[in-house]
Amino acid sequence: MPVRPILIYPDSRLSVAATAVTRFDAALRQLAVDLVDTMRAAPGIGITGPHIGVLQRVVVIDLGDGVGVRHYVNPTVLSASTETARHQEGSVSMPGVADEVERPARVHVGWQDLDGAARDAEFDGFLATCLQHEIDQLDGIFWIRRLSHLRRDRVVRRFDKLVRARRAGD
Repeated sequence: MPVRPILIYPDSRLSVAATAVTRFDAALRQLAVDLVDTMRAAPGIGITGPHIGVLQRVVVIDLGDGVGVRHYVNPTVLSASTETARHQEGSVSMPGVADEVERPARVHVGWQDLDGAARDAEFDGFLATCLQHEIDQLDGIFWIRRLSHLRRDRVVRRFDKLVRARRAGD
């Protein structure tokens, strides 16, 4: 159950679409465990295979809401509401910065569980936001691409400043 290195923005692999999982085996289960351990160590509430350089469509989310860890393999948004909601978003690949992103308030998502069984459900609230955020990452869409150019530039400048300060402190 190792904590894996997380790719840090602007690593180009964060812009590559992940491939579908076709083998539901022990290796997939180990990847899911590693993702949970890595997410908790970051810390974060969601992480994908691409965040650790594994370009497979696997997501784990733990909102700390008592439900525990949720696993989504090959998730896709089947439909989305026209109503929108705004939430603060950030990334384990861009630690220390966040900004408000507007997304559909409700989504119907299809996915497979770790055994390969097909599932689907409707989600709203913060979980709907988290799923859309992580599915975007699986599609090679890093969260800041959902911001206006001005807000994106501000986030990148804040992150660059944090990175420089960390390096100066080392």
